Amino acid sequence: MAERVVVTVEGIPFSALVREVTAPRAVVVALHGGGSDVGYFDAQLDRRLSLFDVAAALGFTVVALNRPGYGSSHGHAAELGDPERRTSLAWSAVDALLAGLPRGAGSFLMAHSMGCTLGVRMAATASGAGLLGLELSGIGLRQDPRSLRVLARLDPSAPRRGSVPAGLRDVIWGPEHLYPEGTFADGVPPSAPVPWFEGDDATRWPAQFPALAARVTVPVRYSLGDHECWWRPGPQGLAEVATLFTAAPRVVTDEQAFGGHNLSLGLTATAYHLKVLAFAEECIVAQQLGSPVRQE
Repeated sequence: MAERVVVTVEGIPFSALVREVTAPRAVVVALHGGGSDVGYFDAQLDRRLSLFDVAAALGFTVVALNRPGYGSSHGHAAELGDPERRTSLAWSAVDALLAGLPRGAGSFLMAHSMGCTLGVRMAATASGAGLLGLELSGIGLRQDPRSLRVLARLDPSAPRRGSVPAGLRDVIWGPEHLYPEGTFADGVPPSAPVPWFEGDDATRWPAQFPALAARVTVPVRYSLGDHECWWRPGPQGLAEVATLFTAAPRVVTDEQAFGGHNLSLGLTATAYHLKVLAFAEECIVAQQLGSPVRQE
C-alpha cells in the first residue's frame, strides 16, 4: 500500500503518497488535477484501477505529490501565487521525497488536468530535461463548446453534487456510466479545497501553454478520453496540443476508449495506466540505447 509522507521545503510542508518497490525500473511522479488530491491515483472502489497497484506490479515506484496549495501546503497557499516558485518548490519536494530511494532509470512525470499546468512547467526547466518522459491527460488548448455553453447558463444556486454544481460536475467528469458504481456517492470522489490562484492559472493557461510546451525536450505522451467534455476532444484536439511540443524528440497521442475526463478513476483506468507505463518503458529503453526516437 502507498504510504503518506510529508517533507518540508522552505518552511512549507508538502504531502504525498509514496509506494516504493525494490529495484524499480523507474519512478513515476504523479500530479493530480484541480479540486482533487493524491487520492485520485489510488482508486478505492476497485484496487485494479489504482495507479499504485498497477505500477508496483510492473516494477515502478510511484510518488504522487499533493501540488503546491493542496494537502499539507494548503495553509500556505497565500505564499504560492507565483507559478515559477510553485514549480521550483515542486521539484524540491520531489527531490526530498526521493532522497535515499532507488530511482532506477530515472523519473517519469505523469500529470492530469490542472496538474498539467505544473507538469509542463516542471518539464520545461533544466531539471525537467533529465526526465525520462512526460504524460499529460485531461488538458487542452481550447475548451469544448459544450463546456462553454454549460458555464454560460450555470446557476450558482443550483443543487450541488459533491463539491460542484450538478451541471458543471457532469461536464467535467463526463458520463457516469464510465465510472465504477458508487463513484458519485457522497464523500467518495477524492476532493480538496482549491487554492485561490488556480482560477487565474486556468484562465491564463491557453496563452501560456504554447511557449512552455516548446521548451520541453523529453518524449511526450498526450491522452484524452473519447468522452472528454471539458476540452476539445478527438483528432483535432489531440493534434493541436501535440504540435506545440516542437522540441520533444517524440510526441505520442492517444484517445482512451470509454474514457471521461478523469481517466485514472474510470472503468478503463487500468488500460490507461498500462499504456502510460508502456510508454515509460519505451523511454527507459531509448535512454539505455542512447538512441534518438522517431517523431510520430
